[in-house]
Amino acid sequence: MVQIEREGGNFIFEIVGLHKLWALTSRLTIPISHIVDAYPNEQRLDFIPGLRMPGTHIPGLITAGTYILKDGTIFCDVVNHDNSIVVELRDEHYRMLVIEVEEPLAAIRFLMRR
Repeated sequence: MVQIEREGGNFIFEIVGLHKLWALTSRLTIPISHIVDAYPNEQRLDFIPGLRMPGTHIPGLITAGTYILKDGTIFCDVVNHDNSIVVELRDEHYRMLVIEVEEPLAAIRFLMRR
């Protein structure tokens, strides 16, 4: 799971609990101006057509880590798909984050409020 905080001109995405081990990352810092959009994730992550580097993928259970796809690199940290959101980015290493949060709609409102 990911907790989101605002610190100055950045959003801090803090990966918590065992998710740190699965994603092999503990924190991402993204400037507010690099957030393009945020919305509920409607895609299942049972199969990601790309290269996982590094991370953990157990189909139907865990999708976590960095994935290199044809159209860019994404970061995932999802166990419960019902609580996952997509955060589209610009001018970042990742083109999007697909993350599990405690309250998806509240997280989306938080990210889109400037």
